[in-house]
Amino acid sequence: MSKGCTHIFGIRDVTPSALGCEECLKTGSMWLHLRICRTCGHVGCCDDSPNRHATKHFHATKHPVIEGYDPPEGWGWCYVDEVMFDLSDRKTPHNGPIPRYY
Repeated sequence: MSKGCTHIFGIRDVTPSALGCEECLKTGSMWLHLRICRTCGHVGCCDDSPNRHATKHFHATKHPVIEGYDPPEGWGWCYVDEVMFDLSDRKTPHNGPIPRYY
């Protein structure tokens, strides 16, 4: 765990909301990598993707912690404290095949 972030204690085991970026799948948009919210399970696209849905989800909900999810990468990020930490022992498994656009 990382020093300087109390939000990691609120990390939950979550169920992914979609088999890809939830909003991009609805609109037919493409993404590069996925992030999963460790508060509610929302799956959104990364900041290198055109729509940056994971960050938009944070701004809308204030859910602080995401996990690198495509593939499960074993790291977490706290938007509030701007710190990265190890989640390799708590990765969220995919609930099916993830579509690829790259």
